[in-house]
Amino acid sequence: MQEFSSLLNHIAPHIILEKEDKELFISVLRMKKIKRRQLLEQPGYVSTYRTYVVEGALRAFSIGTDGQAYTISLAVDNWFIGDHGSFLRQEPATLFVEALEDSTLIQWSYESEQVLLEKIPQFARVMMQRAQQVAVMLQQRVISHLSLSAEVRYAEFATNYPAFVQRIPLYIIASYLGMTREFLSKIRNQKGS
Repeated sequence: MQEFSSLLNHIAPHIILEKEDKELFISVLRMKKIKRRQLLEQPGYVSTYRTYVVEGALRAFSIGTDGQAYTISLAVDNWFIGDHGSFLRQEPATLFVEALEDSTLIQWSYESEQVLLEKIPQFARVMMQRAQQVAVMLQQRVISHLSLSAEVRYAEFATNYPAFVQRIPLYIIASYLGMTREFLSKIRNQKGS
């Protein structure tokens, strides 16, 4: 149980698990360690696990028809990452999920999640709240890309996610923010970041 304490602490503010529910939840979890640059998911294969990052850094990205990598999401300690569409629909993934650092993960399978959703009503509520938070973040990101300058997008990103700025390579942050690495370097040099 100690190995899963990070995830249990993460969900604790949102859910009070009775002993039996906690035992069921823990019984479906698995620890996974992956090395830097290792792929966790890739297009064409169904995402069969929900992934929580205990320690490490990962990114989810797609490759455009131009051969360019487009970063869709980032995760560091205590974040979730994955091709959520593939996981929820159980259809082939469209994203790569790659470790940017050696990482320790907690995962549970799609089948296990269905059992948890059925047997632990509070778990369903937590997952719904999480999905709503992701939807709001995605909406804010789209609005930011459409309406804010690159300088303001980076400033907001650096303010809201300082751990990402410290741990994620510059070219990946640039991809996530929709700009070139060179342009992001220029912005950072002007601000002294």
